[in-house]
Amino acid sequence: MATLGNRFNQFLGKTRFVVSRVLLHLGGAEVSPLLGVLNQVARNTIEAEGDLEVLGEGLVEICQNLLQYDVYWQSASNEGDVLWDEGETADYVEELFTDSAQRYLSQPLEDLADTPDVPLSLSPTANLVVMITIACEGEVPALETDLASTEAMQEGLKAIINLHYQNRLRAIQIHYSPARFGDELTSDQLLQNFPELIPL
Repeated sequence: MATLGNRFNQFLGKTRFVVSRVLLHLGGAEVSPLLGVLNQVARNTIEAEGDLEVLGEGLVEICQNLLQYDVYWQSASNEGDVLWDEGETADYVEELFTDSAQRYLSQPLEDLADTPDVPLSLSPTANLVVMITIACEGEVPALETDLASTEAMQEGLKAIINLHYQNRLRAIQIHYSPARFGDELTSDQLLQNFPELIPL
């Protein structure tokens, strides 16, 4: 039935939008340098006044770093939808943004860049959850599936990188918890605030 709906909307010349949110939990003190990468992307985005191209480049850097740290992946989840209306797509992206921003010790990249007094030394954190929300045009099979396995998550992150280079991204949001150096996301807090995560 969904296929018939897709064909009908394509016949009407409507644009197909994919909205996807990926949550990835990494564990171990070795993941602390990722906080530095996330913070630098935040600063670059602010300097570029939120330019989508610059944020896209930062997203690529984050995804590449996550792929390099795959041995520290602990759990993951994803959600999303296919929509045919630009307004509904924007509303859904905003809904996911609000949910991500309300997660424990989480803030959007834009807010994090407003803290110039971040210490140069990184306090080790046992847990880090990165939340990536994107909206794009067209079909993305690697994201329109369950990403709760290492192989599927690897393919999903590579697909996000490709979407940037194909100029198909229409919205990008990046949150992470803990958001500040020195903050700690304990295992109990992780279970309480990210109940949808599935062990990899």
